[in-house]
Amino acid sequence: MKAVVVHGAHDLRIDEVPDPIPTDDNVVVAMEWGGICGSDVAYVQSGVSGTATLKDPLILGHEGAGRVVHIGQDAAEHLAGSGIEVGSAVTMHPATLVGAGSGLNHRSPQSNLWPRVRYFGSAAFDPHEAGLFSSQRAVRPDQLRAVPAGVTTREAALAEPFGVALHALNRAGDVSGRTVLVNGCGPIGALAVAAARAAGAGQVIAADLSPTSLRIAEEMGADRIIDLSSGEQLPVDVDVAVEASGAPQAWGGVIAAIRRGGTMVQVGNLPLSEVGASLGGLVTREINLRGSYRFVDEITDALALMAQGLDVTPLMTHEVPMDEAERGFELAADRTSGSSKVMIKLA
Repeated sequence: MKAVVVHGAHDLRIDEVPDPIPTDDNVVVAMEWGGICGSDVAYVQSGVSGTATLKDPLILGHEGAGRVVHIGQDAAEHLAGSGIEVGSAVTMHPATLVGAGSGLNHRSPQSNLWPRVRYFGSAAFDPHEAGLFSSQRAVRPDQLRAVPAGVTTREAALAEPFGVALHALNRAGDVSGRTVLVNGCGPIGALAVAAARAAGAGQVIAADLSPTSLRIAEEMGADRIIDLSSGEQLPVDVDVAVEASGAPQAWGGVIAAIRRGGTMVQVGNLPLSEVGASLGGLVTREINLRGSYRFVDEITDALALMAQGLDVTPLMTHEVPMDEAERGFELAADRTSGSSKVMIKLA
């Protein structure tokens, strides 16, 4: 079968790799769509993503969806009553908990904070954990999530990043009727706008340097957009701020935008190196600062919201066939391309 494989920095290939082996305890999914994430781009650009360094060729991708083509006998027992059968449209939870006590269910509170986690398309472990950008992928039955009627596999491929955004909003607490600022409107920020709107926020404000990103945020439900590149200033006295840019220099302005006693959720990945940031307002304004990492099982909530009519298609600005994955990665990495989420058609 074909797969999108990174061999090193600036070395992305479409390789022929062995088909997954059907077993009694696994499920084989014929992949249809995958979404390119910033971490995928990082592997291609530098061979490093966060603390993970590429040592061997790696099939990329942790955002994807497809249709079931094999269910093993033991896997079928696990899936009894789920409605998932051969031919069912599914997306997958990318995480595998590793080590003592790893029987913890992915739906358990804070399973996202398990000390050691294998993740689709990640080089954090050796051997690496192959991702979803291939013709087929074998997975455990507990990783499957059924795609609801009315939701396409193209849309369902975004359940993973949408789960990240929903988890960030959950970390903020009840936002119903409140003013929510989302700073940074890349894919996660735009989905955080949709999450805030779905959670009943009274007003959702989106801020970014990119007019394209702001247009998408508006289509995803922002009531007001702030173009920081034109000199517009952040608002004041918002109840909740979701910081999705990952830019430490943004902290001072975001903290100042939050009302005294308000809440800031950091979901954008921050640099691992030491950085300078203006933090005095955390104390003087008594800001509640909360981190947000991946998700627990909010992908299930994401699928439910899509089934209820939440439209994620404005986010999907480009698509390429698997054979043109390199062009897709170039689009995803180029801030001038007008891209947000670049989709790969894997079927």
